[in-house]
Amino acid sequence: MNEFLPFSRPSIDEATIAAVAETLRSGWITSGPKVQEFERQLSEYFGGRPVRTFNSGTCTMEIALRIAGIGHGDEVITTPISWVATANVILEVGATPVFADINPITRNIDLDKVEAAITPRTKAIIPVYLAGKPVDMDRLYKIAARHKLRVVEDAAQAIGSTWRGKPIGSFGDFVSFSFQANKNITTSEGGCLVLNNAEEAALAEKYRLQGVTRSGYDGIEVDVLGGKFNMTDIAAAIGLGQFAQLNVITTQRRKLARHYFATLGKDFEAQTGAQLPPADFENTNWHLFQIVLPERITRADFMARMKDKNIGIGYHYAPIHLFKLYRAQGFKEGMFPIAERVGRQIVSLPMFAAMNESDVERTCVAMCEVLEN
Repeated sequence: MNEFLPFSRPSIDEATIAAVAETLRSGWITSGPKVQEFERQLSEYFGGRPVRTFNSGTCTMEIALRIAGIGHGDEVITTPISWVATANVILEVGATPVFADINPITRNIDLDKVEAAITPRTKAIIPVYLAGKPVDMDRLYKIAARHKLRVVEDAAQAIGSTWRGKPIGSFGDFVSFSFQANKNITTSEGGCLVLNNAEEAALAEKYRLQGVTRSGYDGIEVDVLGGKFNMTDIAAAIGLGQFAQLNVITTQRRKLARHYFATLGKDFEAQTGAQLPPADFENTNWHLFQIVLPERITRADFMARMKDKNIGIGYHYAPIHLFKLYRAQGFKEGMFPIAERVGRQIVSLPMFAAMNESDVERTCVAMCEVLEN
């Protein structure tokens, strides 16, 4: 039998491993010169916008909300189909999450439903770019401008994605990226926040390190309630090595996605009842290749049968509003039917830069066998 094919695997080259070893030997392993260089390169990539790195792509969103002044009494609109962190950060700042159902084709938040959910208490929108596919950015920011809302883009999966030829993060409001282990580029754990100006960047620095302002030999001052969210130089050394490969990684992922479509063929959906993702090769970085299974097979059964064929399948994501924490907030089944259907049946097929076309073909053959039987 073929060796196990996971749904994701990071690609760390020997030069990056050597850079990490060099950092460990340097004696400076917490935030230092590697973090500064990583932030400089990210800022250059994002068109000169200020960028600050953090130890996760979750605290980045919480800090963006805090900088925007979002808190008790405010509402923030987001999608039910995301990792739960997207909604948790809204609760963390004391605001109220408001969900809007998703578009059945893109699986991203439905912007028509966003507009319908806006109330006088709405202060921000957190769109999520599922699998790296952006929402309609032009319309998103028109809605935000019309209603005077801040936008915190959950671009956790979207490094390398674009809109009208410009990298996601190079325009807009707050933009949050994750560098967690299965993202297109990784720092093992970590993230970054793209900000609008130097004042926001300075405030982000306070929030990531206990609210501390350093003032040379005169000691420190604390004027905001911060946390311990800084990135280490060890993580930044990994990030620098990964970031140098971003274009290569994105190109390879798009190539693999094209091969999935070519191998499955134009009749796959009609023959199996499964739904493929939108074939967007211009904007999407193909962080994930997701299908929505037909109702006749449960996700658990599909994943188990694929595992029997030595192929790993991911699950992204369960509807947030149906978790116990959110049911306690008053959410219940039936409120967002498209998200509930997709969340019940969505799976992620193997997709990572070290894969080759034969891995894609093997996955497609196995999947079709499971769906047909």
